[in-house]
Amino acid sequence: MGGRHISGAERLVVLQRLGKITQDMLERAFSHTRGSADFVNITIEAVPREIVKPVRLLPARTVDVLDFTAGRAAAKSELLSIGVSNQAVERGMEQLVKLTDSMRGAMLVCAKTGERLDNTGMRGIRVSRMDSNDEDVLNQWMECQGLQGIHAREGMILATKVVSAPGVIAELCWSDDPEYVTGYVASAKGYIRFTKLKPYGSSLGGRVFFIRENSNVAELCKYLEKQPVLVTVPTEGEDL
Repeated sequence: MGGRHISGAERLVVLQRLGKITQDMLERAFSHTRGSADFVNITIEAVPREIVKPVRLLPARTVDVLDFTAGRAAAKSELLSIGVSNQAVERGMEQLVKLTDSMRGAMLVCAKTGERLDNTGMRGIRVSRMDSNDEDVLNQWMECQGLQGIHAREGMILATKVVSAPGVIAELCWSDDPEYVTGYVASAKGYIRFTKLKPYGSSLGGRVFFIRENSNVAELCKYLEKQPVLVTVPTEGEDL
């Protein structure tokens, strides 16, 4: 009790794949770059198919940057172009930079004023109940895009659900994995990866969801935490 949170993961799968996915998650828990877990909690919950919402995968592109300072400047420009105010970008980034430990969930920040609108502290708002509708098709699509690895896969799926949520304008994220320095900005425009958004070796990371002023925070949190979503992936030859 009271130890350090290493990692969390979510999958939404058919019953036939449950055993394989559970095994994969256990292996991940004991081989994470932030350390090996001494306590693992796995929760399995049935989700009625009729309440699952299909959401189309965001288009993705990668922006190469020299270092994390250049990456954050590029991410800021992207957020400003989406409609997040300069004040909100500055305050959102500042809250990520000043973290003393990684958050389990995300901060909700007003895209106009920069005020944090949730009251969850270091726990944050955790996005849950999402996956791809077809793992093989997703893997093929990622390969065609030059993307690989669990971070890109999970980031795209999570970001796609977040952007589909009521009131969300954009997401800013960089990982708490000390060996993974790529981060992203996601919006209705797409999932934009920046090759460096933090220093190598840093185990501090988090997410900021920039939301519209006067958004219904309770409804937004309910969607992010409870609404099951399956992300649909474009087939070969299909444009996003």
